[in-house]
Amino acid sequence: MQVTTTFGIDGYEVAEHKGLVRGIVVRSPTIAQGILGGLKNIIGGSIGAYTEMCEQAREEAYELMIAHAQALGADAVLGTRYDASSVEMRTGAVEVLCYGTAVILRRKA
Repeated sequence: MQVTTTFGIDGYEVAEHKGLVRGIVVRSPTIAQGILGGLKNIIGGSIGAYTEMCEQAREEAYELMIAHAQALGADAVLGTRYDASSVEMRTGAVEVLCYGTAVILRRKA
C-alpha cells in the first residue's frame, strides 16, 4: 500500500478512485502517562508522556485508514492528512483522524 500526502505518485496515474478513507481513534492517557504528564505540567516543558500517547493514536488511526483502503480494494492512498482535537479536557482524551483518497494506480506507459 502506497501512502502519500501528495495527490500523485511519479510514474503512476490514477486508474480508479475508490473514495474517502479514514481511521479515527479516541485515546486517553494511561494512569502512568497522566501522572507523569501532570507532574511535567507543573514544572513546565515538553510532556513526553502525552507525546507518546498522541503518537500511539496517530499510528493506530493510520493503520485503520490503510485497512479501510484495503477493504475497498485500493492499492494507494493519496492526499493523506491528520486532524486532532481534544475530546475531554478533564481526562486529556484526544481524537485523531487520519484520512485520504483511496485509489487504484496504474503505471504510466
